[in-house]
Amino acid sequence: MDVGFIGLGVMGQPMARNLARAGTPLIVWNRSPGRSEPVRAAGARVAADPAEVFRQARVVLLMLADDAAVDAVLGRGTPAFAANVARRIIVHMGTTAPDYSRGLEADIAAAAGSYVEAPVSGSRAPAESGQLVAMLAGDPAAVAAVRPLVQPLCQRTFACGPVPTALLMKLSVNLYLTTMVACLAETVHFADRHGLDLTQLLDVLDAGPMASSVSRAKSRKLAAKDFTVQASIANVLENTRLITEEARRSALVSPLLDVCHTLYAETDALGHGQSDMAAIIRAIESRTEAAVSAGRRP
Repeated sequence: MDVGFIGLGVMGQPMARNLARAGTPLIVWNRSPGRSEPVRAAGARVAADPAEVFRQARVVLLMLADDAAVDAVLGRGTPAFAANVARRIIVHMGTTAPDYSRGLEADIAAAAGSYVEAPVSGSRAPAESGQLVAMLAGDPAAVAAVRPLVQPLCQRTFACGPVPTALLMKLSVNLYLTTMVACLAETVHFADRHGLDLTQLLDVLDAGPMASSVSRAKSRKLAAKDFTVQASIANVLENTRLITEEARRSALVSPLLDVCHTLYAETDALGHGQSDMAAIIRAIESRTEAAVSAGRRP
């Protein structure tokens, strides 16, 4: 039977296209039909609705924005849910709260289906090049079935254990990512306001021990003020919310995350929600300008 893929957004479209190009017998659906065309051109079939995907596929990959979108596509809470998930492996590749994933696994198991968490680390560029990192959790047999299917999308896959360890791992990784990019934005802002050569700054960063693929990509976007989206401010803000809530639920402090969450929220409020996460520098610039206008030091 075909493999299903639902959700062809910024990440989902290149992921599904890579699966089709790898020869995976793929059937896809997206709420906005135009997003399906590049995947159709790569060899996938396009379903008329989610129900057709579930009828045709034994394994269905979901790359959706949030838990409400997942529930809507699965028909959770309706009679259609059992028909959609029974005897199928449902693979949740987005980022949601760990508690939500626990409940979804229980509901799918009660309907005679199997469930795998498979969130991925990486933004649009790694998704396009098949260089994502996947974290898998769930029943070992289901994870073993899914792991080779997602191989065309990933440079590495990791089996993390039972649900929701993959999502907890993803949140841990994203905590580092979101604070790292915020710090990088503040670095560029500091250097720029001191009149330094930003090209030289990038060279110095690249030559040092802190260099990484993220620092190289985001520092160049910051220096060029190129905020073409790879991972949007709105998406990152949602991720910081999920991490913050999980930290509070676990009675953990998260001082760096709290500051970054505020800055991403300010960037979103300034109208940059659909810009790349590097646009967090706009919130930092705004704070500096407000301090200068008020005649005080920040």
